[in-house]
Amino acid sequence: MSTIKSISPTQAHEILQGDSSTQLIDTRTSIEYSFIGHPIGAIHVPLKRPPEWLAFPDFIEKVASHVADTTTPIILMCRSGARSMAAAELLAEAGYKSLYNMDEGFEGDKDHNNHRGNIGGWRFHGLPWEQS
Repeated sequence: MSTIKSISPTQAHEILQGDSSTQLIDTRTSIEYSFIGHPIGAIHVPLKRPPEWLAFPDFIEKVASHVADTTTPIILMCRSGARSMAAAELLAEAGYKSLYNMDEGFEGDKDHNNHRGNIGGWRFHGLPWEQS
């Protein structure tokens, strides 16, 4: 069974820079991935679809099409860390062994004004990202 390790965006970036076999999977929706932005090089595999926010039944198969080896380290991310933890748990159940959840996600938690991106997240830390 896998242990899911919680890491910060800066730790995720350091892991990705130090180990070319590690894969970063962005589990957000297509709209979030394209319009809000995503880390450069992230693999996009949405976990859920709005408006019902039901999990895609083929999530594991889609991940496997990008990362077939269950021993390959995978960092999972979403907006703020919740969806990616659910995705990590599904992958652990499917036999993936080396999993990380990026706690702050891409945008981080809301600040006192209900705005994201001001107190955490990949973008907040100035890590490389792009919009498509």
